[in-house]
Amino acid sequence: MASRLLVALIGIPLLLGVLIFSPPIGLAVAIGVLSAIGVYELLWQTGYVKHFVLLSVSALVGAAVPFWVYFNCNIIAAVAVMLLYLIVLFSAAFASHETVTLGEIGASVFAGVVIPALFSTILLLADLDHYRCFTLLPFIAAFGSDSAALFFGMTLGKHKLAPVLSPHKTVEGAIGGVVGAMLFCAVYGVLLRVFFQISTNYAVLLAFGLLGSVVSQFGDLTFSYIKRQFALKDYGHLFLNHGGVLDRFDSVIFCAPLAVVMAYTLTFFRF
Repeated sequence: MASRLLVALIGIPLLLGVLIFSPPIGLAVAIGVLSAIGVYELLWQTGYVKHFVLLSVSALVGAAVPFWVYFNCNIIAAVAVMLLYLIVLFSAAFASHETVTLGEIGASVFAGVVIPALFSTILLLADLDHYRCFTLLPFIAAFGSDSAALFFGMTLGKHKLAPVLSPHKTVEGAIGGVVGAMLFCAVYGVLLRVFFQISTNYAVLLAFGLLGSVVSQFGDLTFSYIKRQFALKDYGHLFLNHGGVLDRFDSVIFCAPLAVVMAYTLTFFRF
């Protein structure tokens, strides 16, 4: 309990500081560092990929993806990097005399490109006017859903949601997570209106809370699925008893792309 409280006391102000006060380049650096750590957690901690070249190059690519998004690099640059990345991966496989499998190469690409790319969509929110209002959205929905799901699951939970993947999750907790995310989003809109005179579209905010909770819980189950494949309790211990990067940000990784899609197609706020 003490370590969880310590992480919360340090981690929450630090996260808010980066999201609210840091310029977008600072956010890109933070996501780059977290992505590189996430690559390590997914490949090394699971024990699935321990080849030095696959691991190090994938971590490097994972750290670079947020900067590709930040600098709005074109598709040609992405194709060139992906070509070089695959050449390096398969060259390492050739040199390993067939000890490196296709599955390991696929896992490396998933960890090094797919996860950082989803995580880096937060930087697309930073391209919007008054971006600080938007970059908070995936964290509010995801963390609000997680907290409410935990509370409702502990107090009312009776029916298992996915007993094999996550034995502690319940249907009641999942429903509570949806309600909690919607409530947190609505409160966020009220705070923006009261303290910053920002007009809020509550219908869109509530819709985001609902859908954000659903995809957040899906993200949680996705990374739980991977953990169960390798009999892991946590991906790491960067956040002490809270686990590693993928334990803490699994729901955000799925919620951030949804926030981008909705922010670019619907009106959350009027300034």
